[in-house]
Amino acid sequence: MWSYLSSFFNFPPEWPTPPLDTQLVGPRVILRMGDPADWRAWRFTREMSRDFLTPWEPTWPPNALHYGFFCGLLRRNWRDWRQGKAYAFLIFLRGQDNKAGTLIGGINLNDVQRGIAQKGTLGYWMGQAYMGQGLMTEAGGLVCDFAFQTLRLHRIEAGCLPHNDASKALLKRLGFEEEGYAKAYLQINGKWQDHVLWGKTAVRPQTHALPTDD
Repeated sequence: MWSYLSSFFNFPPEWPTPPLDTQLVGPRVILRMGDPADWRAWRFTREMSRDFLTPWEPTWPPNALHYGFFCGLLRRNWRDWRQGKAYAFLIFLRGQDNKAGTLIGGINLNDVQRGIAQKGTLGYWMGQAYMGQGLMTEAGGLVCDFAFQTLRLHRIEAGCLPHNDASKALLKRLGFEEEGYAKAYLQINGKWQDHVLWGKTAVRPQTHALPTDD
């Protein structure tokens, strides 16, 4: 259906293709694609925050912290990035030398759709020790700017569990609006769970007008 409708719109033949070494830099955090050398830091942050993270994530497999599992994630992230399907970043504290320091979390723009949709879905996690400091708000703002300004998407969506007050507060700070409620939306921590749905739309002049009959 979408491919049929897209034929009536004058969409650009090519969309931006940011390089894999793209970095998003804020006052306190740096975001970049993961590398195999990040595994130990990633494992440490995930392991130390396991009890904190598991209620909000899909069930962790037995090898969830293994090097092979991490490298598998990276290969999928690299493939999706090259194909323009998703953009995955690790979040680091910004060091005094303006280089990536301590790994504190991750944030993704998933399920990127072009054509008449022009949207993606935001997902994120952060180590428990770094919560409550505004760091994810900064990282989320960087990714939203990347989505709207670099990728030229029109819309970002997100979902969170109804009792995840921290995530709801984060999305509000990022300018998302609550848009709906989906029952048994995603399988989280081994159970199909309801989600609150959120959306944020780019504010820009309309650039692709509908065709006329003239």
